[in-house]
Amino acid sequence: MDNKARFLAKSAVKASDLDHKRKLAFNIQKYSDTVVKGKKQFAQLENARKKAKNCKWRGIENLDKNLELFEKNFTARGGKVIWAETAQEALDAVLTICRQKNAKQVVKMKSMVTEEIHLNHFLQQHGIESVETDLGEYIQQLDGEPPYHIVTPAMHKSKEDVAKLFHEKLGTDPQLTPPELTQIARANLREKYTTADIGLTGGNFLIADIGAVCASENEGNGRLSTAFAKTQIAIVGIEKILPSVKDLSLFWPLLATYGTGQNLTVYNTIFTGPAQPGEQDGPEEMYVILLDNGRTNLIHRKEIRESMYCIRCGACLNVCPVYKNIGGHTYSTTYSGPIGSVISPHMKGMKDYSHLSYASSLCGSCTETCPVKINIHGMLVENRHIATNEGKGSFGEDMGWKLWKRAMLSRRLMNMAGAGTKEKLVHKLFKNSWGAHRQSLHFPPKTFQQLWKGRNKN
Repeated sequence: MDNKARFLAKSAVKASDLDHKRKLAFNIQKYSDTVVKGKKQFAQLENARKKAKNCKWRGIENLDKNLELFEKNFTARGGKVIWAETAQEALDAVLTICRQKNAKQVVKMKSMVTEEIHLNHFLQQHGIESVETDLGEYIQQLDGEPPYHIVTPAMHKSKEDVAKLFHEKLGTDPQLTPPELTQIARANLREKYTTADIGLTGGNFLIADIGAVCASENEGNGRLSTAFAKTQIAIVGIEKILPSVKDLSLFWPLLATYGTGQNLTVYNTIFTGPAQPGEQDGPEEMYVILLDNGRTNLIHRKEIRESMYCIRCGACLNVCPVYKNIGGHTYSTTYSGPIGSVISPHMKGMKDYSHLSYASSLCGSCTETCPVKINIHGMLVENRHIATNEGKGSFGEDMGWKLWKRAMLSRRLMNMAGAGTKEKLVHKLFKNSWGAHRQSLHFPPKTFQQLWKGRNKN
């Protein structure tokens, strides 16, 4: 079964799963309610969004210079930068560091880029334990599932689901409350922080002018992951660059508001390298792995380049009618929802993932809600054009739409086909996409033109 067929099969199952949709709707609504309140902190929200978009434009249009400036400033403080063109290069770099340090265990904060390269599985294959310390990620790791949502990894689970999971995996009481479950996770993870050899993070932003990695979190697990380990590794996508540390005063509130509805995320940390002489905190060594892994494909496509402005707030997922019906795992990609459907075909291959760009109603809600005003639904259309122009569609589909267009543009051809012919044609062409879930279409015996002529024959 290819990716498209798998996606359609999963979609059909999830769209009919009322319990799944209930849990998802409940959790998304909680976020939506708080986001409305969070936006009130901005006196001029539209101006803030425009300013943020312009800032990301400067960062991406001068990406080469900004990344080199980041490297220069970061290494000046004793940090080490590794450039990884592919996921495998990033994995090999992490493994090399782990072997140099004889590491048997790493603790890591929530990071979508490490999910993108399947770091946990890779380290496990090489005998290294990788422990997720974010509560949502910890739940997903226990369940053997990837994150469900960019911001909320376990969004599809209810408190009863988590209690049952902890009972099965950890032997706890299946009736525990959320605070009690949190305390269980806390007790299990505290020991890991002090025994881990390496602390691993992602990064919400890279700051060029001071050479820094910025990480935002709500639980403090990120700081604990880097507090005790002597070595820190940050894996960050190259698109996370911001020109100046001054930009954080805008991007931190935007990320918090659109991600979770907060005025500001609880913990915001700026890592500028290893501990300096006289400092008591910080790792002895810090590495930053700058990951491409298909991101430059987005730069080369001017019509899609804007997708690199994404700050991974997850807002477009929360408003998308398709995501609300089929959920995150159906996409079978690290980045799901509208923005994932834009970038995944370019990062993972248009041939295997072009179908994601059709998983959209093109209602424009994603574009309307994006904090940096990315034209998401417009780029989904561009992806469709690219896929068609590159011949990624089937011969039957291409011919079908050509014939359909020809008929729609000709009143004479439309009139030649009677109601019965039209019904047979439509029901055959759209038997699965329309007929499987809706009543049959019935055409009137006379066309509007025939009715009009009959009414005005005198």
